[in-house]
Amino acid sequence: VFATLGVRILILTNAAGGIRQTFAPGTVMLIRDHINLTGRSPLTGAVLPGEQRFPDMSVAYDVKLRRLAHEVAETIGSPLEDGVYACLPGPSYETPAEIHFLEQVGVDAVGMSTVMEVIAARSRRMKVLGLSTITNLAAGKLVGKLSHAEVMEVAAHAGDRVARLIEGIITATV
Repeated sequence: VFATLGVRILILTNAAGGIRQTFAPGTVMLIRDHINLTGRSPLTGAVLPGEQRFPDMSVAYDVKLRRLAHEVAETIGSPLEDGVYACLPGPSYETPAEIHFLEQVGVDAVGMSTVMEVIAARSRRMKVLGLSTITNLAAGKLVGKLSHAEVMEVAAHAGDRVARLIEGIITATV
């Protein structure tokens, strides 16, 4: 829909579980790349007008936009990490064994969104930037149980920082 309306840049945000040892709740991660573990693609079915089947995903997240995000983050004094995001289908948190597997294959954060939108946007030749707010440590990385209420609380607290970052990126691209 956005591409049909003429939007050329898509900025996506998500809440994610932190796998990388240095991540703490509240960390903002710029998505460098992703792994789609959903077993699905938004491109199945008929090719829609303007859609490219088999889009090149070698640089799914635009390099210039990522560089700009780092510049804006530095300017506003908001730390920004880089990493690989994995998408699982949900709607449940991952098991410790799944997190161990993801860590072994180089995943820094995990969630249940974003990847389908990126694939669809890239099939329409849109530039994409992705930001993950690490709202919790992933299963097996924390003591105790995962709490959706705690995830929502961390997301709310990090929201202002993410909004300032996005505002700075939009201002710099206009």
